[in-house]
Amino acid sequence: MMMLIEEIRMNPYLQYFIGLGGFAHEAPFDQSVITRFRKRVTPEMLSEINDIIIGRKKAEEGEQTEPPDDQPPSSGSGTLGDGSEKGSEAEPANEGTMILDATCAPQNIRYPTDISLLNEAREKLEEMIDAAHAAGLTEGKKPRTYRNRARWDYLRFARNRRPNHKLIRKSLRKQLGYVGRDISHLDAILRRHPDALSERLMAYLSIIHTLFEQQIEMYNNRTHSVEHRVVSLHQPYVRPIVRGKRTAPVEFGAKVGISLVNGYARVEKLSWDAFNEGGTLQESVERFRADTGHYPARILADKLYRTRENLAYCKRHGIRMSGPKLGRPPKDKALYREQCRMEREESGERSAIECTFGVGKRRYTLGCIMTRLRHTSEVSIHVSFLTMNLFRRLRLLLVLFSADPFSRLGALNSCFGPFRLFRFPSLEPAHGYLAA
Repeated sequence: MMMLIEEIRMNPYLQYFIGLGGFAHEAPFDQSVITRFRKRVTPEMLSEINDIIIGRKKAEEGEQTEPPDDQPPSSGSGTLGDGSEKGSEAEPANEGTMILDATCAPQNIRYPTDISLLNEAREKLEEMIDAAHAAGLTEGKKPRTYRNRARWDYLRFARNRRPNHKLIRKSLRKQLGYVGRDISHLDAILRRHPDALSERLMAYLSIIHTLFEQQIEMYNNRTHSVEHRVVSLHQPYVRPIVRGKRTAPVEFGAKVGISLVNGYARVEKLSWDAFNEGGTLQESVERFRADTGHYPARILADKLYRTRENLAYCKRHGIRMSGPKLGRPPKDKALYREQCRMEREESGERSAIECTFGVGKRRYTLGCIMTRLRHTSEVSIHVSFLTMNLFRRLRLLLVLFSADPFSRLGALNSCFGPFRLFRFPSLEPAHGYLAA
């Protein structure tokens, strides 16, 4: 953010772009202005803007989404979602391919270990006790915290490169004792003076209470997991997300479910708690139908999405889902080879969403979210995918400078079609005729 302020201060064209009458060496505004402006932006607003960019506008209430008379219905549209017959009412034919997958957007936090979290909590509690004593609320002598001994015990453990299980348990027990003593001192002060701490320090104290209870539970039960585990004092909403990868088995950040249609990504679900992405398939497909008026013809997803409920749902609506069919392979060898060939091709097509994740994490700051607030972190994730889609639109525009006239008009139609700026309905048949 500070770099952006410096860029505006040093470049005359940026100052002209934001409306200044002349060049000035001073910064036109403070960086806090950008922070306050960013808080006004919500993930819902960014999701709506992204839908406009990728051309998935929601149908208005009462708008008819039935196909024209010469368009045949899809093969799997003979029944409604609940299995009832539709009679003479026809469904639009299924069109397009939807690719589904989920990833984790890691937060910029230190790798959390139990002892480092307890040491950080102890230091924060000592800061609170010092603030209460400076305000004269301890009624005499400052409570004893043994901070020097606690600091030495932590450093002795941290400098050990290969601590054994016995040393880890011993260091945990000591840090839990230091943190518990400081909490009891602060609780005694707050009982006498409820307004002893500021609102910010009271929020930290509540987080430390939760952390201490979780660590006590894991220490007594000799486990390493607990529900809604706190892994950061400054970002308590962050949760560990188990991904099972070799490089990073556990990631700490938001889990994001993404759909990819025609190369454009859309955030289907964003949660700070781990969720099974297979449970989001039907909701994503219904949202696709509400936006476009028809179901997708194919869904490319990994095996987590291939549950019996999802397979039955896709079969009911005439949607082909990638992957092998349930049951035994067919006896016809030629048919079996054809199915295997189609599975390999669809597996290659599904890798497009993995490329999207890689580009987003390497080039669009999705690999490390630097913001600290929950709201601004969600906004940053949405902005990353929105920016990727905008640059895809820009790359399509570059075709105008290197293609023949008919391709240029087609590129204009594909780039600006969602914005309803240019419409060339008669060019596509002519272009196809010339190409033929």
